[in-house]
Amino acid sequence: MAKEIKWTLEAEETYHQVIEYLERSWTPREIAHFIIHTEKVLHFISENPLLFRRSGRKSVHEALITPHNLLLFRVKPHHIELITFFDTRQDPKKKHKRKK
Repeated sequence: MAKEIKWTLEAEETYHQVIEYLERSWTPREIAHFIIHTEKVLHFISENPLLFRRSGRKSVHEALITPHNLLLFRVKPHHIELITFFDTRQDPKKKHKRKK
């Protein structure tokens, strides 16, 4: 049975930041590509969250959306919590630093 997906405020903000960046620097085709891939990955996460690798933090998994965008999420007993979208070109040490 599919689990409900809940977005944290940080996940919403970083998702919109990616889209804003694509709007400034790329074409509508790349924006659509990112949105479609995100929706597909969210479906897979909802159906089978443990399919995705652990990130190195307890109960945090990561899913590659595009070669430059990684989604971090936590598996909870009754839902999936989306934590953040992360640009893979950044320092990997920043991946687990939550915004305040």
